[in-house]
Amino acid sequence: MGDWRQNLVGDDAGLSAILREAKTIAVLGAKADPWAAAHYVPAYLRDQGYRVVPVNPKLAGRRLFDVIAVPTLADLPAPPDVIEVFRRPEFCDEVAQDAVDIGAKVLWLQLGITCDPARRIATEAGLTYVEDACMGPEHRRLLGAA
Repeated sequence: MGDWRQNLVGDDAGLSAILREAKTIAVLGAKADPWAAAHYVPAYLRDQGYRVVPVNPKLAGRRLFDVIAVPTLADLPAPPDVIEVFRRPEFCDEVAQDAVDIGAKVLWLQLGITCDPARRIATEAGLTYVEDACMGPEHRRLLGAA
């Protein structure tokens, strides 16, 4: 196993690379309420050309962001490029293990969310890891709205 620290991303070059390379983003904790960040951030990302798959047991089976929501990460039809996490830190270690188990490439914890166990689980397994950053504003800042 190589140096797990190489999988931590917090610089503009690393964030830009993730945003440029990603095609599919699974949004864990997606919400139907248009005023919630867990709705308007993924809606913005969908509008920028990403395939956004909502993951939330309360929304399972409903259409949101032009696709049918699934209840858990394990229910995704294919591994996503990025898992964007809108969950409290105390749940993120389990989320990180699920991300590893399904073969995700990137685990991205939203602004205000950090989790040492999740960081360790994800990076030691080779996932690229971002925490305490919001994909919407980072996309706007680094790539601009299309």
